[in-house]
Parts: sequence; C-alpha cells; structure tokens
Amino acid sequence: QVQLVESGGGLVQAGGSLRLSCAASGSIVSVNDMAWYRQAPESQRKLVARITSGGNTNYADSVKGRFTISRDNAKNTLYLQMNSLKSEDTAVYYCNLGWGRTVTGDNVIDYWGKGTLVTVSS
Repeated sequence: QVQLVESGGGLVQAGGSLRLSCAASGSIVSVNDMAWYRQAPESQRKLVARITSGGNTNYADSVKGRFTISRDNAKNTLYLQMNSLKSEDTAVYYCNLGWGRTVTGDNVIDYWGKGTLVTVSS
C-alpha cells in the first residue's frame, strides 16, 4: 500500500503565502519524479510544477517566480512554497508520484493524492 497525503491548504488573502506538503508513505522506498497539479472549478487538472529525484524542476508559466517546488528525498516528502498568491491560484492541489518503487520491487506509476484545497480571497 502506498499513500500520498497532502497538507497545508487553506484560505489566504491575495498576496499571501502557503506551503503545501505531500508525504509519500507505506511500502514506497524510492521515488523518482514528483509533481504538483491543480484543478480549479470546472477546469481540467493542470501541471503546476515538477521535480526530478535529482532536483531538476519545471514550472507552469503562470506560477514562475512565485512558486517553488522542492523535496526531501530522505523523507519522501514533496513541498510547494506558494508566494504572492492570486485569486486565480484558487484550486484543489494534487500531489503526483510519477514513478516509484515499493519494498517488494513493484513499480508505482502515476499515483495521486486526494488533494488539498487552496482558496485565495481577493
């Protein structure tokens, strides 16, 4: 069993900051690419930021310069620091595990957390 548990969402005023966390636990022993996606009401889920196990990152244009993705490989935890939040950042944010491996050697591919809601008030 693998779990991805997001935390850190909430209500914040425009211009404020939040830090999201995503902890991978259970039988997972190694994690490769991880990412944050978000889905606003009546919209498709979209990539926010991605990070490889080596620390290479890429961001959606809409969040460049405001959001920072990072990870703690020892803890299998992913973070998203969100600064200068705007009302259009309001969405459910999902953690995605692109590829990982369990203690039994099984691959875990494209695994999702349940999401955490971020609401930015203007």
